[in-house]
Amino acid sequence: MKRPEALPALVLGLLLIPASGPAAEDETLTVVSWGGVYEESQRIAYFDPFEEETGIEVEVVEYDGNFEGLRRELENGDTEWDVIDLVSANARRGCSEGLLRPIDPDILPPAPDGTPAREDFIEGALLRCAVVQLVFSTVVAYDERAFPGEKPTTIEDLFDTQRFPGKRAFRKMPGAILEWALLSYGVPRSQLYDLLSTRRGMDLAFRRLQEIREDIVWWQDPGEPARLLAEGEVAMASGFNGRFFEERTQGSPISIIWDNQILDYDAWAIPANSDQPELAEQFIAFATQPERMAEQVRHIPYGPSRHSAMRRLGLDERTLAPITSQLPTAEHHLGTAIWEDSEWYARTEAFRQRLFDNWLAEGDPFTDSKGGS
Repeated sequence: MKRPEALPALVLGLLLIPASGPAAEDETLTVVSWGGVYEESQRIAYFDPFEEETGIEVEVVEYDGNFEGLRRELENGDTEWDVIDLVSANARRGCSEGLLRPIDPDILPPAPDGTPAREDFIEGALLRCAVVQLVFSTVVAYDERAFPGEKPTTIEDLFDTQRFPGKRAFRKMPGAILEWALLSYGVPRSQLYDLLSTRRGMDLAFRRLQEIREDIVWWQDPGEPARLLAEGEVAMASGFNGRFFEERTQGSPISIIWDNQILDYDAWAIPANSDQPELAEQFIAFATQPERMAEQVRHIPYGPSRHSAMRRLGLDERTLAPITSQLPTAEHHLGTAIWEDSEWYARTEAFRQRLFDNWLAEGDPFTDSKGGS
């Protein structure tokens, strides 16, 4: 149900002026995010300071990042969501389908030295309907207790259940595992998305998954893979680098395999039919200030999308190592890294999902549950 009336336009120049009076106290901004330790880092870096600065309450709605869930919420134009935290492929697709509102980069604050935001953000961060806030990575991690001798170190080891036995936890969606499945055959990284665009490529990828199907445990909550490893329920798991890092700092014997990590952007976006778009823009401008972005990195190691934010990073208080060394974009982590092709992901989402559903139901991606092919 939409709120009864839109709020009056807010001028960006008022961004840092504390709000006062009953009007601000009655306002609520609804932000959609991913829960767990990631949401906690946002609470510290963005939500609480925004509330303190403006008097506007931030209400957080948790979701799993799935595009179909996003579409169901937004396509009828009747939503209370104001700001959405989403991956770049979903930002591109949501924009092309008219679900998201274009964002003018001029709303973004300059760097502390006056450098305009357009020059301070990393290349490709300012999308038509979204502002990239950070770089994260999908990686494989393992339970050190499961492998007291030889340790897995490569993406090929993920599929070698003879040499490295045990359950594998994968996100229940057709992403990352397809790239990794092809890489396990020795396919060059430069040819991944071209090959996955063919029937042969998809067939190869699903055949590899079929080989270890009995050992797969599916997850949908982003916090689940770290928990499954910590509790010894699986030996290896795919997941987001920050979640595994945070679990390890709590004492869990978890190690990350950086080989063929898949890098992607995470971004802020506004629903096309938001009834308080000016307030949403105000929040995005606040949350993309360099000092706010750097504060989040101090609580979860995802790379900020502004150069001026990177320059504010120092030592991690828990590991006493430079925070930058923990980021997926650290030089020593980039040797075999893959940048996810978000345009390919946005373009093929329905096709990949159909093959994935067929494979889950029938064991063959090209034969659907009705017997067709």
